[in-house]
Amino acid sequence: MPRLISIFFSISLALSLVPQVYAAEKSPASEDTRKLVIVSSFPKAMGAIYKKAFESKHPGVEVEVLKKKTSAGLKYLYKLEAAKADKSTEEAEKKDDVDLFWVSAPDALEVLKKKNMLQKYIPKAAGIPRRLSGFPVNDPEGFYSGFSGAGYGLMWNTEYLKAHNLPEPREWVDLTRPEFHGHVGLSAPSRSGTTHLTVESILQLLGWEAGWSLVKSIAGNAKTITQKSSHVPKGVIKGEFGVGIVIDYYGLTAIANGHPIGFAYPGESVFVPANIGILKASSEPKLAGEFIEFVLSPEGQKLLLEADISRLPIRPELYQPDSEGITHIPEFYPHPFSAKQLGAHVAFDVKRSRERYNVVNSLFDVMITYRFEDLQTAVSAIQNAETSLVSTPKSQPALAGATNQARALIYALPIDELTSIDPHFASIFRKKRKKAEDVIEGEQAEIEGKWDELVAENYLRVKAVIGNQLPKKISSVDELQAVKVP
Repeated sequence: MPRLISIFFSISLALSLVPQVYAAEKSPASEDTRKLVIVSSFPKAMGAIYKKAFESKHPGVEVEVLKKKTSAGLKYLYKLEAAKADKSTEEAEKKDDVDLFWVSAPDALEVLKKKNMLQKYIPKAAGIPRRLSGFPVNDPEGFYSGFSGAGYGLMWNTEYLKAHNLPEPREWVDLTRPEFHGHVGLSAPSRSGTTHLTVESILQLLGWEAGWSLVKSIAGNAKTITQKSSHVPKGVIKGEFGVGIVIDYYGLTAIANGHPIGFAYPGESVFVPANIGILKASSEPKLAGEFIEFVLSPEGQKLLLEADISRLPIRPELYQPDSEGITHIPEFYPHPFSAKQLGAHVAFDVKRSRERYNVVNSLFDVMITYRFEDLQTAVSAIQNAETSLVSTPKSQPALAGATNQARALIYALPIDELTSIDPHFASIFRKKRKKAEDVIEGEQAEIEGKWDELVAENYLRVKAVIGNQLPKKISSVDELQAVKVP
């Protein structure tokens, strides 16, 4: 399999939802002060560093960075636009116009572009590559620009692994090994745009069936499905679990700040650009363009290497020694423009990702998030059976067949890939549940209900299939019935 370096795309497209929005109240400013308002999914430390640097170069300019998850940022912009359009409401008068949307996921900018909420801006900055890991750095139509590379991979706590006698993982498949059972942390794609990109990338790189098999096997070894993607790196650093699936800057930042952390990009992965775009409703489009130019300048790109930011510059020259022989990139950084490191390029299908976004999220939640304990139990049963294959040679043929049958039950999918990209079918999935008990109605509820019945039955049958072959003494009729295949 070609070695590719990590992707994983981010955004939550629950477009039909209208959740609570956290509005920025208009702040009083003097006539000489110009204000630039940015909605960003990046950590507050990153916003603060760029705010300070840009304001120092532009006296009389105030930069306000509103920190929001990508999905929350999109909803904020939708609500703000609706309020501005409603002449009868005073809500719009209390809020500043947003000038820039600054996030990791290019498909988030695609959503705004499709809704005609962005304006064109072609950066003047030279030396920016056209593509990164097969993905266009800038929007071909000029509505948004790439400023950084983003990859996704494995972050681990070196002290935790040593204490639990675990090897350092390097590939996704390493997390499916029995010794990692209960030592892995990950979030759900419906809760995290970065997790969605991770899952979607695996599905595209390995294929629909093989990809889901890998994802389920990893999830079956997880200790928890976290509420937020940021809880994964925090859990690794605190030693709550040993390994987590994260966007690269979490691992690189932790290493830069001296934590006992390791990070690796698995082979089955890609890099994608993080992007910035000017809103059509911007009241300071010229100033917004100047901010983009600053972010793309050598000075602005070097800020990405600050320990509290730790992101990959989009300028290839920064990965090489400068005229004085100084290399600014830390040794533990990857080189996203190195053919040797990237291996063969792969074109990530953004259209496919966008079209089935909610379908993938719903599938993950039904098969994994809401049946997490059942999946854990099923995976553990198979792992125990495989251990028995070594210790009980006489049972090998029958037990080996049982484990294969059990894995087929776990890996079974409610739909095939063609169904996942069917426009009519995908359009049914509009409601995102925060927990299994949340009420959904209509066709989505009916479909997810059927999925859940299939998944629950298959996970339950795993125990029965394995139990029929495990060498054990049956001491009661009830125990005998418990291991019969339904």
